[in-house]
Amino acid sequence: MKARQPVPLITLLIAALFLGGCSRHSLYDHAISWERASAGLQVATVEVDELTIAYLSNENPVAGDTIVLIHGFGSNKDNWTRLARELTDEFNVYAIDLPGHGDSSKELDLGYRFEDQVQHVARILDVLDIDQAHMMGNSMGGAITALYSATFPEQVRSAVLFNPAGIFEYESELVELVKEGDNPLIPRESGDFDRLLDFALEKRPFVPWPILGVMEEKAIANRDVNQVIFAAIRDTGFESDFRTAIREVTVPVLVVWGKEDRVINYRNADLFVEAIPRSTKVILDDIGHAPMVEAPETSAQLFRDFISGSKP
Repeated sequence: MKARQPVPLITLLIAALFLGGCSRHSLYDHAISWERASAGLQVATVEVDELTIAYLSNENPVAGDTIVLIHGFGSNKDNWTRLARELTDEFNVYAIDLPGHGDSSKELDLGYRFEDQVQHVARILDVLDIDQAHMMGNSMGGAITALYSATFPEQVRSAVLFNPAGIFEYESELVELVKEGDNPLIPRESGDFDRLLDFALEKRPFVPWPILGVMEEKAIANRDVNQVIFAAIRDTGFESDFRTAIREVTVPVLVVWGKEDRVINYRNADLFVEAIPRSTKVILDDIGHAPMVEAPETSAQLFRDFISGSKP
């Protein structure tokens, strides 16, 4: 377990305010940097073909295995910081901003179907010289992780899928809203980001208002590329092919799902376990769409138990 005891974020913000002259954006930058540092992470970028890819990795590499973290739709590498804080003493962690997300390039004409994104990840890991790793993915990132495990089994030691996309046999609240022309995952105006957090997370972490405001600005600024990515996922017509593809996964897979997920119905976990040969599931009560954000300690322990052979 982690030995470091970080100072509470609110204390950092108060200190910054007392020092004077801090804008909301400066406070945001300080807070994000502090969160990363407290997790033992540092930020970097790498050029992959004509794309700039941002990622987080251990400030101090360790002798342990490597873990690659793949975020969900509309999210970014910092969604993994709380989980990484539990793991960077034992593992070398890489949290990647996928193309179209976070601080990576946001080309509108880049392929964003699941199979396209698998190839994007493959090129990124090749440039980062990562030839074998445990992989974790959330939502869209869970679908990408599952497909990556099927496509490049020699590169994946194990996979953890947090509330993965790809199978939607059991519909969710999101499906009904999207059918009505309302997508809470794509903020368009003031107030939408707050709604997104309430919709996606059952246990919402405290975020001070200056930080929340900047996060909302960034989300609204990404509206166009998010619409392109969501349409690519929605219009792929890929579910039957996806189920067939993940039957080829040979690595151990843990499916972790928050039971209060309003984005993707948790009952789809059974269908993932039916399709993937060496898989098992854990359903978490009182957790929403992002267990690694809402319950990072539990999520980290589930991973440790899983790779050690203990029953999660």
